[in-house]
Amino acid sequence: MKKKFGAILLLSVAILSGCSSDNIHNQDSNEVSSEQQETLKDTIDAKLIGISEDKKVKLYEEANGVKLDINGNQKEFSWNYPGDTGTEPQVFYTDVTGDGKEETVMIIQTGRGTGLSHYEIHVVNTDDLNEIKVQSYEEIVANHIETHVAKKEDGTLAITVKANGNEYNFNYGWDPAPNQKPDRLGFGGVYTYYLEDQKIKLNLGAAVPGTAAYVCEFNITYKYDKAKNEFVVDQIEVIPIEI
Repeated sequence: MKKKFGAILLLSVAILSGCSSDNIHNQDSNEVSSEQQETLKDTIDAKLIGISEDKKVKLYEEANGVKLDINGNQKEFSWNYPGDTGTEPQVFYTDVTGDGKEETVMIIQTGRGTGLSHYEIHVVNTDDLNEIKVQSYEEIVANHIETHVAKKEDGTLAITVKANGNEYNFNYGWDPAPNQKPDRLGFGGVYTYYLEDQKIKLNLGAAVPGTAAYVCEFNITYKYDKAKNEFVVDQIEVIPIEI
């Protein structure tokens, strides 16, 4: 009788052990399934919109901005991404500060149209994923550029530009706003960022206010100010547009 009871007891333990093992297995399966679902959700919510040439940096579109992935390290930013404008975001992994380490640079088109071309640039420190400020074109115009427009009797315009301590004088071949009396040029229609020889550059258009008549462009080169941890204007080249 004792032997029979002992056999039954051992069988019960074995059955319980098997059930416990099955429960653990089922729990693990549920946990893996949840992780897979979360990964799938991230994949659906985040759309790849840009990647660096060496594949080390990826830029994703999300519901409230973008997500940046640098060598597996990720961070979300509330940058303006209007969707497909016809020009894909440009992503670079290169040294633009001159410290021997690569930074991540993103150039995103935010608007386009007749006489309109808007871009934004973002530079991110690879070590801490913090953004490094780039002086906006508004700051450059306010602090480094002066313009003056004068109407001439022959229907042309006399343009004077002072930029970074240099003065330029030239004529524009016709008056696109004969019923207006602008005294300075207007900015904000065209501003395009690009990289050249590991330098950040900006092409900035200047037009007669209220028109799409661009009379000159400013080619601006930035430099990195280590003390400010900021990219500031270095050189400004003024190029008249002749018609």
